[in-house]
Amino acid sequence: MLVGGKGTRLGELTRNTPKPLLEIDAGLRFLDVVLEEIARRGFTDIVLLAGHLGDQVETAYHHRQIYQARVRVIREIEPQGTGGALRFAAAELDPWFLMLNGDSLFEFNYRELARLPGPGVLGRLALRTVPDPGRYGAVTVEAGRVTQFLEKNPDLKGPALINGGVYLLSREVLGLIDGPCSIEQDVFPRLAKAGALEARAFDGYFLDIGLPNTYAQAKAEVPARRRRPCAFLDRDGTLNIDKGYTHKPEDLVWMPSAIPAIKRLNESGHYVIVVTNQAGVARGYYTEADMHAFHAEMQAQLADAGAWIDAFYHCPYHADGKVPAFTDANHPDRKPNPGMLLRAFNEWPIIRETSFMIGDADLDIAAAKAAGIPGYCYEGGDLDALVAEVLASAADTVD
Repeated sequence: MLVGGKGTRLGELTRNTPKPLLEIDAGLRFLDVVLEEIARRGFTDIVLLAGHLGDQVETAYHHRQIYQARVRVIREIEPQGTGGALRFAAAELDPWFLMLNGDSLFEFNYRELARLPGPGVLGRLALRTVPDPGRYGAVTVEAGRVTQFLEKNPDLKGPALINGGVYLLSREVLGLIDGPCSIEQDVFPRLAKAGALEARAFDGYFLDIGLPNTYAQAKAEVPARRRRPCAFLDRDGTLNIDKGYTHKPEDLVWMPSAIPAIKRLNESGHYVIVVTNQAGVARGYYTEADMHAFHAEMQAQLADAGAWIDAFYHCPYHADGKVPAFTDANHPDRKPNPGMLLRAFNEWPIIRETSFMIGDADLDIAAAKAAGIPGYCYEGGDLDALVAEVLASAADTVD
């Protein structure tokens, strides 16, 4: 994520503060929100490339943990453009990685963008549709490949596709960069000419805070956008087949249409949080590390499908536990107690009134009721159909 621009169009606001670090609410920086949007989608390694006033970025974010993501900061010595910045960060890049700017917020399915392309492709752009492309330029696409970049021109008529500023790139693109340059102006046209640049259009809220009026818009709109309803989901018997203290990654078998159900919830704008009793930890059948490995496998398989779980909450306690640290007769987190849900309400900006719980047992429904939200019983079969029904019912209630 590039966070090194000077933000000169914001005048005094950015004289002593990097643009992405501008506050949009008390104690809330714009960059905080952008990082949250990435981290909650299951990305765990975030590198910030800082330049202008980079010491402030480093102080605020280096080695910071955001959800399950580790954030690192590197500082370029002098501005090298978006292409040169990539070359400067070469040692930090995986074979495939996402690249985006820290001063713009684009809410869409990053996991769908990040699904690996076929052979011969070195990059994929996230595009968005605007009614007036004249001030942006436009991108033409045929059969999913970029064919041309049209320069800014007041004669351009819309609606048209424009660059959304989020990219999936192969590390091989570094071979096209030999010094300071713009990846958008100098590298992408070469990839397009070679037929090696894909593009996909996404719908979603977009805001760049580069102008005084858009920064004011960010302060008026973005803090409230962090608040969204949550779908709480049980794990064993709801998302995956319960084989009895299931914990080995190789034993993960999804319930029918569980992955499409999660993706539906992702794209409906809900947080998706798993709340699961894990008495097997207390009984000594497996460790919390084993459980986290199982959850990592769930996230990896979801990512392949363009979906994600925002967070996992687990209760390792049980009255009959053999591990002393986890022996508790009535821990507040253990369903039917609502502790895990209540903690999530405290730790995430959740709209409680339109949140709900889906589980396969009476204790799931009881936990939901105790937390003050509706609970829906999953009795097997098509989980996605149940999710669609619950979302439709919630929409009718709001209307």
